[in-house]
Parts: sequence; C-alpha cells; structure tokens
Amino acid sequence: MSMFLDHVKVNVKAGDGGNGMVAFRREKYVPDGGPAGGDGGDGGNVIFVVDEGLRTLMDFRYNRHFRAQNGENGMSKGMHGRNAKDLYVKVPPGTIVKDSETGRVYADLTEHNQEAIIAKGGRGGRGNIRFASPKNPAPEIAENGEPGEEGEIELELKVLADVGLIGFPSVGKSTFLSVVSSARPKIGAYHFTTLVPNLGMIRTENGSSFVLADMPGLIEGASQGVGLGIEFLRHIERTRVLLHVVDMSGVEGRDPIEDYYTINQELEQYDLKLLERPQLVIANKMDMPESEENLKVFKEELKKNNEEVEIFEVSALTQQGLTAVLNRTAELLETAPEFPLYEEETGEEERVLYKFVPENKDYTITRDPDGTWVLSGEKLEKLYQMTNFDFDESIMRFSRQIRGMGIDQALRERGAKNGDTVRIDNFEFEFVE
Repeated sequence: MSMFLDHVKVNVKAGDGGNGMVAFRREKYVPDGGPAGGDGGDGGNVIFVVDEGLRTLMDFRYNRHFRAQNGENGMSKGMHGRNAKDLYVKVPPGTIVKDSETGRVYADLTEHNQEAIIAKGGRGGRGNIRFASPKNPAPEIAENGEPGEEGEIELELKVLADVGLIGFPSVGKSTFLSVVSSARPKIGAYHFTTLVPNLGMIRTENGSSFVLADMPGLIEGASQGVGLGIEFLRHIERTRVLLHVVDMSGVEGRDPIEDYYTINQELEQYDLKLLERPQLVIANKMDMPESEENLKVFKEELKKNNEEVEIFEVSALTQQGLTAVLNRTAELLETAPEFPLYEEETGEEERVLYKFVPENKDYTITRDPDGTWVLSGEKLEKLYQMTNFDFDESIMRFSRQIRGMGIDQALRERGAKNGDTVRIDNFEFEFVE
C-alpha cells in the first residue's frame, strides 16, 4: 500500500469563549460593594502551520478531528478568565485548505512556518461588571462565551516542484530522475512502477538549481480518471516547466508521436493552462537500435503540424545528453512565470442596475406540524447561545434583543397568537401580545 496521501477531509472546531460571571463584592470596609464578575477568556484558534519536514498528509489518515480548547470562565473580583491556547496543526508545504462544501479556498500554504487561522475561537462572554450603569448599578447580567467556528474542511496537497517529468509509463522518467539527482525512486520493467510523486534536487554545472518531480505515468483518459493520472495531475499545476519524456525506441509497440499528442491532450483536458508552460521534449532511450529512425519520423510529423518544440536526444541509461537538457531547463526557469492556482479578482467595476432589495433578515420563521413557531438564523442562535438564562435580567435583555430585531412583529404578521409556543434551538417560551 502506498504511504503517500495527498487528499483528505478533516473536521475542525475552534474553542468556545469562556462564560462571563455574575458576582458582587462583599468585602469588609467596602460599604457600596457592586458588581465584580469578570469576563471569560477567548477560545483557542485552530491554526494550520507549514512544516517543511512533512511530505504527505499521512498524519491525517487516522486523526481527522481537531478541537481547540475553550476559554476559562470569568471569576469573582473582576478577574478575567484565561485565554485558551491555539491549536497548531502541521501540514506539508504545498497544502491547499478549502471548504469541503463550497470549495472556497481558505489558504494556500507553501512556505516553511507559514500560518493560517482556519477556525477562529469565540470571544469570552462579558461579566456583570461590564453591564453596570447609573440606572442599574448592580446588574445580574452576564454573557456566555461565543461559540468557536467549526466545520469540515478539505486538504489537498500539490507538491512544490519547479519542473515536472511527464510521459507514459515505462518511458524512463524514474531512471532520468535517479541519474540527474540523488533521488532513488523505484525502477522496474513494468508499468506504473512509480505510484507517488518523487522529488529530486538538481544542480547544473553553471551553479543553477531547481526541484524536479517525477510524476506517475499518464495514459489516455487520465483526465477522466483512467489509471493513476487523475490522482497526480494536480501536482503538475505548480510546476513552471515540463519535461516531456518520450520513448523513441518504440520497444513496446507504441508510436512516439502518438504518445506525445496523447499526453498533451490529457494535460489540456485537465487544465488548459498546463499547456501554457514551457515544454521540452526528452527523446529518451536513444541508445536503442530503432530510436534514430523513430526520431526522424517524430520531427517530420511535428514539422507538418507547424509545431516548434525543442527536442533533446538523451539516454538516461548511459547518461548521454543530460547536461544540455538540464542547462536549458535552468535557462527557462529564469524567465518562466509562476502560474497562480486560482484566479485573482480583477477589481474592475461592472455596470449594474441598482434596484431596491429587501434587507436580509438575521432570522427565519417556520412552523412545525404541532403549531410550534420555530426561530432560526446564525445571528439569532448566537445571541441565544451567549445568553445566561439563570438570571431574570439576562432573559429580559434577550427579550429586548429579539424584539429589536423585529421578531415579535414578524410573528404577529405570520398569525402568531397569545399563548402560542415559540422555540429557539431547544428553548421554548410562550408568545405574549
């Protein structure tokens, strides 16, 4: 079984804020006393940080739930609860973090120690010392902590390499990588020997250096999921130059020119921008008897199609012709642009027709078959969760808040009558005219 993992879904939950406290000073020689309930501490964030020592998402195979600590509750004498520590989750360079439902990209993590807050912790609730006023010098009001963000996210790893080796299985990509770098990929006389991307550091004679990735062999239909191609085409997206390895010997009965066009067609169908990258053709296995004649036909076919492609005659087995292709690759990297994985907003203003749009409400009203009115909505539910229902003053404050949101009037317009049951989450109360 391959130990390379490049796509996984995980659940994250930031810490909830600590609850604020209702407390009063009752100290000797302090005649007036007064409120003394402290604020709760903030919940911990879930932060993803890049660790250059990691190469795969294997650590997420059995651990897919990450939960940060909650903030400490407020204390008496106005003492603030302790803020929770952030939870740091290590990921390999090249990890993209997305929302699993919407596909929205939260972060593209590429550099060592780069951080991104994926789930933000809730703020601590305020203690009753915060609600004191001349009209109410001793309030029995305190907030519960704000819930931390949570959700399911998708991690996708796209290896960081400057140059990518592409081509059909068994054309000699792994052998090429092994002789030009210190990488030791598995090499075998059968298809799909390479099951995972292999990286090698290349240093040319003129002192240039770059990272070369050997991608698992592509076959026809790879962009639609045939073979291993669809699993690893994503790793080519970060490369700036492609080295297209073609077996010129034709020992397996394949046509080199047909192989060349088939692979480029798969790249185009997966992502049109992949063909915008500079591409060099490595005519490999030139030490074989039929290679010279096949190369001649290969060049003639490209000329018929008016294609100008740089071709390098190479024998990875005998290590011939390697210096020229590596030096040319280094030259291309000096001018080759970086290709962004995601489109950036242009900022251009568009002409739009402005018209009246009703204000978006922070709540929705539905009715159960038993006649119970059900209130829901992100803002409303957060107010409910942050209300301490142990104190009458807190309940009255919550009533004023939902009245200010226009919920009372909306219920009347929907036909609610005195004594009807209204439910928010698992809290029920009677509607009063």
